[in-house]
Amino acid sequence: VFVIIYRATSSYWNATRAFMILSAMSCFAGIIAGILSFAHFSAFERFNCSFAAGIMFFISTLFVLLAMAIYTGVTVNFLGKRFGDWRFSWSYILGWVALLMTFFAGCAEEWLAHVKLHWK
Repeated sequence: VFVIIYRATSSYWNATRAFMILSAMSCFAGIIAGILSFAHFSAFERFNCSFAAGIMFFISTLFVLLAMAIYTGVTVNFLGKRFGDWRFSWSYILGWVALLMTFFAGCAEEWLAHVKLHWK
């Protein structure tokens, strides 16, 4: 019975890990696109890099939300039934802070894209 429970929770940990890696990759792509939005190359005349950076940050927010939801659900169901006295650690709080930071970074990039579009 323990092997079945371990395999089931192991797949949830792997899903959490995968979503956090996807989040980090899309956040890195958003940072690169945000940096490129300040470069005025002729190849980027019709492509708004600030808008793309904002979209990448919102995608990163979605991945963090999925990872944190999976982690919260599995941890509460797994630890809550077995141990009476437990709590989340600092890394859990950093996950929710990352969710807020990527969301507000996406909002800032979208605002920057809006300002750049209307001030031309």
